Amino acid sequence: MPIITAPVITPEVPETPPVEIPEIGFASITYVDPTGHRWPMTDLSADWYTLAEGVSGLGAAPYELTADPHPRGGSRLRHVQPQARTIVWPLLVRGADHLVFVKNWRDLARAFTRTLREGPGWLEVARPDGSGRRIAVYYSQGWDGRGQTATGITWDSAVVTLWCENPYWEDVQPVSVHRETGTGVDYLAPYPSVSSSQVLGATTVMNPGDVDVWPEWHITGPATSIAFSREDTGDAFTLDMQATAHGALLAGQTVTISTDPPRARSGTGENLVSGLNWPEAVLWSLPPGETPVVFQLNGAAAGSAVDLTFHPRYETA
Repeated sequence: MPIITAPVITPEVPETPPVEIPEIGFASITYVDPTGHRWPMTDLSADWYTLAEGVSGLGAAPYELTADPHPRGGSRLRHVQPQARTIVWPLLVRGADHLVFVKNWRDLARAFTRTLREGPGWLEVARPDGSGRRIAVYYSQGWDGRGQTATGITWDSAVVTLWCENPYWEDVQPVSVHRETGTGVDYLAPYPSVSSSQVLGATTVMNPGDVDVWPEWHITGPATSIAFSREDTGDAFTLDMQATAHGALLAGQTVTISTDPPRARSGTGENLVSGLNWPEAVLWSLPPGETPVVFQLNGAAAGSAVDLTFHPRYETA
């Protein structure tokens, strides 16, 4: 029978001592540039650190409300649209002498501005209990320095503006649900039993975040078709492997289905999106709280598995 295993979460240990930052309290904050290099932002003994005064943009996401006039007075809310977030991040940079300061200043400027050419960086907030949230950021403006007497020699500060296309913070650690077939057994040994040719089962997935998430599905063969249903709404989608040039998934072969953006790729990079049952297919999201779902693989055998993965999203850091 299929087995559901709980997600394994290993808390990250903060790299620097907790520092109190307005809007988020005590935390250790790290900037991760597009290359993966980590820049501690709250280590007061380092040559650069965040100036707590002036930090903003770490609270609830901004929204644009669309309303229609109501004939009896006032308005009625018609639509709520989350907007891109702007984070203001003041930094002090220093060095033991002028050359060390200049190197630090240039290195940090490059770490932020390279997001405009190489993809977003990440601002990570780690709490003293080991939990953490992050948000993807792009440099917008502000790496100018104060332009005052005595600055620019061995120290200076900049007020950086970071732009976030997705306004929500996400958990550093993903939530995962794993399901796979059991090993087939002889029908009469040691007593009458049945082995299914499907990974088929209903389960409840818990989204601990504040807003909807769009999960990613990773399927391991063998399988001929793959179906996923959300029982509370009836939304569902099916990927028929035999309707694609790839053909049925063999043992050990994989497919990854992304719900946002809609995408289906084999383990070797083949585009399988044509195998989805359009136009009926709905690549559904998971709202906050519990959601009843069903996974099903036709043509499954020992080794067939389904993994659902998502990062919970939150309004605040």
